[in-house]
Amino acid sequence: MVRGGPVSRQAPGPRRSLAGGPPAGTVERVFVLGIDPGLSRCGYGLVRRDEAGPGTVVAVAAGVIETDPRRPVPERLETMQGELEALLSEVRPDTVVVERLFFQVNARTAISVGQVSGLALAAAVRARCDVVEYTSNEVKQAVVGYGAATKEQVQRMVATVLGLDEDLRPPDVADALALAVCHLATLPLRRAIDLAVDR
Repeated sequence: MVRGGPVSRQAPGPRRSLAGGPPAGTVERVFVLGIDPGLSRCGYGLVRRDEAGPGTVVAVAAGVIETDPRRPVPERLETMQGELEALLSEVRPDTVVVERLFFQVNARTAISVGQVSGLALAAAVRARCDVVEYTSNEVKQAVVGYGAATKEQVQRMVATVLGLDEDLRPPDVADALALAVCHLATLPLRRAIDLAVDR
């Protein structure tokens, strides 16, 4: 079941390619969907930035996809797959950003997160979106400027950047929005590197 978060879900309009950057004098709206994978709760956050405008970053939609923990895992994964595909069809992002699992103490949690991460990656490719993965530390470095930042520090910075209430609930929503903000923050550098490599 998809539950909306602090921002209403709205379709952002036609999807645009990220390749090559915007032509001179035009505005390129970049839609980035962050996904914080989890089997019980999978957070999502769609963020938009106007590249040729004042650089404003806006949260367009956010929420969580939940599955019933009383149901068998295969059924929950099937539900999650359907909801992720429906979400991608509705919001039509340019890029999907998924948290890369780098370290997890709880093996059972790591397995379920990995399963949902795989579903999200496959659904994004099927929807013809660009796909990027970041670790938690990479997100913290990009959003806060400190790779060992606390969740609270990341949440506060995301709320500040997006002009939202600091009390972003549940935490899965804040994490998903942080992934999207991280990608937009690092996108200019990624493009510069791509251009340098292509020369």
